[in-house]
Amino acid sequence: MHPLPPNIPPQAEPFRIPPTLDGLVSALQAPLKDLGLQGKPLEFPEGARSAHPFVGGEMQAQQRMRHLISSGAASNYKDTRNGLLGSDFSTKLSAYLSHGCISARSIHDSLASFEDGSDSAAAAAAGHGKGENRGTACIRFELLWRDFFRLAALQVGARLFAIHPFPIPRGYDAAAWQTLAAAATPASLGRFLRGTTGCALVDASQRELYHTGYTSNRTRQNVASYLAKRLRIDWRVGAEWYECLLIDYDVASNWGNWRYSSGVGNDPRQDRVFNQVKQAKDYDAGEYVRMWCPELRTVRGGGDGLWMPALLKGQEREAVCAHGDEAREMVEKPLVAIHGASGGKRRNGGGGGEGGHGKCKGRKEKGHNGRKEVKAANEGI
Repeated sequence: MHPLPPNIPPQAEPFRIPPTLDGLVSALQAPLKDLGLQGKPLEFPEGARSAHPFVGGEMQAQQRMRHLISSGAASNYKDTRNGLLGSDFSTKLSAYLSHGCISARSIHDSLASFEDGSDSAAAAAAGHGKGENRGTACIRFELLWRDFFRLAALQVGARLFAIHPFPIPRGYDAAAWQTLAAAATPASLGRFLRGTTGCALVDASQRELYHTGYTSNRTRQNVASYLAKRLRIDWRVGAEWYECLLIDYDVASNWGNWRYSSGVGNDPRQDRVFNQVKQAKDYDAGEYVRMWCPELRTVRGGGDGLWMPALLKGQEREAVCAHGDEAREMVEKPLVAIHGASGGKRRNGGGGGEGGHGKCKGRKEKGHNGRKEVKAANEGI
């Protein structure tokens, strides 16, 4: 490692700057060990690819913005933002925003120039000069959610990191959370972090996050709901895990979204629960879980067994178990048994990775287990 420039002030205790490369690597990996990622190292699945091959810098951010407009991805954003694979299913601007490579104002200006026709470089793009469309409006809406979470964080201060909602609503069960000291928590948490829960959508997302530093907003909501609502483990562990790994980590958006998904943020409700099997069937044709969970690549068909391996039978069940002890545990001892719900596909769910996860235009939709998910744009303000 090169020495630090001489004008850098010394680091005050108890913090210190690692003087060697090994020390730096050890310091960066310390949170992974402290949070319970035990066992053999997770292997990168053969043939897997990141949906967000991020390269930092202002030039890259501007090129990304240019690509979104000229390719039509910005105009199609509302219809594609819930996809789980592919670099253009959402804007992928969140990391550039979180690192200061581009600003929300700059994004809005680029969209406005496309909409009013003053951006001559985008003249060939569909919708050029025809005003705001569904996609560009939805991008702005997500940027507004990003601003909302910042304002909310400023309003609540350190309470952003409190486990309970404030004020405590009537009927809230403060004792429902399992602390890290609970007897069953360490083992369950370890499987959650490693992506071996037995719920394929959660497991695929956790492995993608570990290997690439990114996972889609749709899966983030499902993972948060799984940890908080189904395992009832202190949701802050999940928020801290994301803080350790996300390349687009942003304190207000990350903790604000985890609070909401856990039922302790704005509009606190403990009965808002995602059905991860139904969500997987709605938003993944199977490619996503097979990419990040190679032990499931031999599972064919559209039955619930792909999403909940415990439901597999016969040769398919044995083929998954043959991948080793962790795969067998996913099949034989899932942390939670989840069965799919009936219903058609939805492509208008919440979120797009720009820092919020609200519904564009303040819409309401049937959500999760059939309850209405209320997510109006001005909620909680």
